[in-house]
Amino acid sequence: MNRIRLLPVLLPLILLGAAPLPRDAAPPPAFYEALRAADLRLATIAYRLTTANAALCDRLQPQLGMPIHALTQYGADARPTAKAVFGFESAVGVEAVVAGGPADRAGVRGNDSIVAINGHAEFGRSVAGPADRDAAEAQLAGGAPTAPVVLDLMRRGRRLTLSVAPVPGCRSRFEILLGSGLGASADGAIVQIGETFFEGYDDAEIAVIVSHELAHNILRHRARLDAAKVKTGLLAELGRNGRLIRQTEDEADRLGIYLLANAGYDPMAAPTFWRTKGGDIDGGVFRSRTHASSKARADMLEALAHEIAATKTRPIVPPILAMRDAPLR
Repeated sequence: MNRIRLLPVLLPLILLGAAPLPRDAAPPPAFYEALRAADLRLATIAYRLTTANAALCDRLQPQLGMPIHALTQYGADARPTAKAVFGFESAVGVEAVVAGGPADRAGVRGNDSIVAINGHAEFGRSVAGPADRDAAEAQLAGGAPTAPVVLDLMRRGRRLTLSVAPVPGCRSRFEILLGSGLGASADGAIVQIGETFFEGYDDAEIAVIVSHELAHNILRHRARLDAAKVKTGLLAELGRNGRLIRQTEDEADRLGIYLLANAGYDPMAAPTFWRTKGGDIDGGVFRSRTHASSKARADMLEALAHEIAATKTRPIVPPILAMRDAPLR
């Protein structure tokens, strides 16, 4: 994801009303701190959802609570400021750490730069290649869910080695997608959520969207839709395509509210969200018919919320998980 291409347009959104910059101007340091704050909010929500729902996932990874990034995610003109704000003494840096998470407990700090992961010294350069962030993500996620992760770091010119004891969690990456407004998507491996959610929505509301998208990944919807040869784009709403996409959206709503409850969020946050802010998301009367209306979603989720409230054990493992290997027909 090349963030900087869209930054001049998005800067006034992230900074909540700042005057627009000229299109070719690099954002000021305040932009990067706002971006860090938004990324940390998403990482905290994601850590909470993935670790609390590990029992619901048959594909796990070590969760560290440590969003990372690379300097080349930012355009060439913006890199000097990004480097000043984020450090980047190596190719890949720690953007922030989730409070109380494994990285935080191990002593990792935001602006630490990653030189090596488990002894693989691949990130010592000061400017990353396009795939370096993805390679680092793959190394961090590729080990056994509870195996210690040894990080060689640079911190203000000093090298240190820390061992992080991860927590098992559902396998998924999470990213803020700049330029997508209130969009959100999941492709089986990555959850992406638009930057506008981090302006006018609180964390519980954002968690409703993130849990829905994570549910798509847990239920393998992208792979199941592809196997069923379902068409997207202009053909998404037609006939069998629309029916099967709608089925996966309904399934994601149903599983998502259990993910919320297991992670300690109030399950009523989901129906409340769709009643109060659903029109902003689904387009109201102009919504895609591949999704239920906000009212229908709220009604269905409220009924489930009452059932969940009557169940005291956590985590709840809902029957819908049995659908994740079923072909879509």
